[in-house]
Amino acid sequence: MSSDDVSRRAFIRTAGGATAAAGAATATAGTAAAQEEQPVWPSGASSGNVGSYRDARGESDVTVSVGAGDQGLAFDPTLLWVDTGTTITFEWTGNGGAHNVQNVEGPAGLASGDPVGEEGYTYEYETSEEDVGITHYHCVPHTAVGMHAGLAVGEDIETESTGGGGGSNAVFVPQGARALGIATFIAMVSTLGLAFVFMKYGGTITQEE
Repeated sequence: MSSDDVSRRAFIRTAGGATAAAGAATATAGTAAAQEEQPVWPSGASSGNVGSYRDARGESDVTVSVGAGDQGLAFDPTLLWVDTGTTITFEWTGNGGAHNVQNVEGPAGLASGDPVGEEGYTYEYETSEEDVGITHYHCVPHTAVGMHAGLAVGEDIETESTGGGGGSNAVFVPQGARALGIATFIAMVSTLGLAFVFMKYGGTITQEE
């Protein structure tokens, strides 16, 4: 067997290993993505305008924009998950008219008072053990046009695999997992392409008698 034959055989083994490793990495990314979970939001909260979601557990302070979206008729993030002891600052954008923050159902006692339209106005709420669970809240003047949102507090709540933006059926795939999947796919295609070129133009592989 010539040295060229050995080199080609070694290359094929290496290419096969690289392809398998890339496939395993992609499968791992898919598994991790499928395991991403959100709280099970009430339908009134999950159907709120904008529909953005943020997992802010581990953060001591979080800001929610009041009057977000193209028409200023949304909370952003619309769906928020925090720990107990987190201070949530609701900050008015000044868009969409006068807004307020008011509990619809759930344990958190959200109540900012009369509607306000002033940009930069804030309402602070610190979560506690009494708030553990999921709360659906809204803006009273704009409840009919979809200005609803949800707040999840603590760990003792029901969760489900779900999509970004509060959807209930799609599987959420983090940006990192998407990027890894694309990169591994490119690596697989490149490796197989190089193997083809090597075999086609590097000579015929001979078998050992």
